[in-house]
Amino acid sequence: MNRIVRRFRTLPIRARLSMLVAAAVAFAVAAVSVTCWFIVQGKLYDQVDHDLEKSLGMPRLQDQAEAAVNNCTTKTSLDTGNGPPRSTYYQVVTEDGKSCVAPYSVGSVRVTEADRNLIKQGSDTRGKFRNGTDSEGNDVRVLTLPGLTVADPSTQSASNAALLIALPLKNTQSTLNDLALLLLLVSGIGVVGAGAAGLAVARAGLRPVDKLTEAVEHVARTEDLSIRIPVEDETDDEIARLSRSFNSMTASLADSRELQQQLIADAGHELRTPLTSLRTNIELLTRSEETGRPIPEADRKALLASVKAQMTELAALIGDLQELSRSEGQRGERVQVVSFEDTVESALRRARLRGPELTITASLESWYARAEPAALERAVVNILDNAVKFSPEGGTIEVRLVDGTLTVRDHGPGIPADELPHVFDRFWRSPGARALPGSGLGLSIVARTVEEAGGQVTMEGADGGGTVATVRLPGAPTPPPETPGDVPQAS
Repeated sequence: MNRIVRRFRTLPIRARLSMLVAAAVAFAVAAVSVTCWFIVQGKLYDQVDHDLEKSLGMPRLQDQAEAAVNNCTTKTSLDTGNGPPRSTYYQVVTEDGKSCVAPYSVGSVRVTEADRNLIKQGSDTRGKFRNGTDSEGNDVRVLTLPGLTVADPSTQSASNAALLIALPLKNTQSTLNDLALLLLLVSGIGVVGAGAAGLAVARAGLRPVDKLTEAVEHVARTEDLSIRIPVEDETDDEIARLSRSFNSMTASLADSRELQQQLIADAGHELRTPLTSLRTNIELLTRSEETGRPIPEADRKALLASVKAQMTELAALIGDLQELSRSEGQRGERVQVVSFEDTVESALRRARLRGPELTITASLESWYARAEPAALERAVVNILDNAVKFSPEGGTIEVRLVDGTLTVRDHGPGIPADELPHVFDRFWRSPGARALPGSGLGLSIVARTVEEAGGQVTMEGADGGGTVATVRLPGAPTPPPETPGDVPQAS
C-alpha cells in the first residue's frame, strides 16, 4: 500500500487530479448503481410474491381433491379458484417429509428443513417466502403455507401438511442480469468520462501554474526579473493571488537589484575621489623619498593632513555603507524602548565638540520611543552634523524636543526648494556642498532609521533663512525604573 501511495505521489499533478476525480465518480456511480440494483431486485421479488399470493385462488377445490385422491388425501378450507396458471408449481408436503405434487404442477420443488419446521409449528404460523430450486435445479420463488391436513389411507390417520406454491425466477434473474450489465456499462462510461473531464479541468485550471512555472524557470535561467504573468483584475482565486504575489516578488527583486547596482555605482564614484587624492599625495611623498628631494615642511604637513582627512572620509564612508547594508532582521533584534531625550543629549555633546565656535541651544522634554539606540543616536548626530556643517561661524543652532517631535534649526544658507525632495536620497549632495566633506549618506541613514522606528522626518526652509529638520517618533510605554542592586558595605 505504501508503495502505491509513493508511486501515486510521483505522478504529475494533472494525472493525480484526473485519477482522484475518476475515483470519486467511480465510488459515487458504484454506490448509486448498487443501490438501484437492490431496489429493482426488491421490486421484482415483491411482484413475484404478489403473483404467488394471487395463485392461491386459481386451482378449484375439486381439482385439489382429485390431486389428493391420486397422491395424498388432502383436507383444506382454501378457495382454489377456477384453474391453475401455467408454469406454477403446486406441491403438498407432509410433516414426515412426504411430498405430493399436484397433477397440474409444472414440476416439484425441493423441500428444505425450513419448510418442515414451518409445518411443525402448526396452522397459526403465517406463510413464508423463500428462494429455492426445483427438481432440475432451476431457481424458483417459493411460498410455503402451513395449515393443511393430510389423511394417510393406509393408517387412516391425519397429519399436518403445507402447500408449496412456486414460480420460476428465470425472467426475474434475466432482468436483473440485464440491469447489472447496463449499470456496469453506464458506470464504465461515466468513470471514463469523469477521468477525461478531470484531465481537461486539470489542464485548464493548471494552465496559470504552467505559466508561473515557465516564468520561474525563465528567471532562474536568465536572471531576467522583468517578466510578469498576466492576471485579470477581477479574478481573485488562489492562482491569481499566487500570480500577483510572484509579480510583486519579481518587481521587488528588480527594484532591489537596481538599488544595489545604483548603490555600488554611487559608492564606487564616491570612493574614487578620496582614493585618487590619497594616491596622488602618497606618490608625491614616495617620489620625494626616492629622489632625495625633500618637500618643504609646510607642504609636507599639508600633504599628511590631506592624507589623514581622506582616510577619515574613507572610514566614514565605509561606516555609512555598512550601516546601509545591514539587513532589517539584524536591525530589528536591537530595537528597544529608549529615552529620546537622553539620545538627543548624547548627540548634542558630540555636536558641540565638532562645532565649538557655534552656539547650540537645547530645550528637551522627556519622551520614550521604540528604536535601536545606537542607530537613533547616529541619526540625531547626522542631523546635528548637517546643521553644524552649514552654519556660519559664530552662528546659532536651536534644538527642541516637545511631545516626541525633535526640531533642529540652523541659520545657514538654506536649501533651494527644488533640491528639498532629494535631500534624503543616497549619495545626493547639493552643488554648493560638494566641496565640503561628506559622503551624501548621512540624511539617507536618518530617513531609514526614523522610518524603521515608525516616525517621520522632513527638511524644509526656515523663515528668515536657514533650514529646519523635523523628526517625529511615536511614543512608547515608559520602562519601569531599575531596581538598584545591593550596595556593598565598606569594611
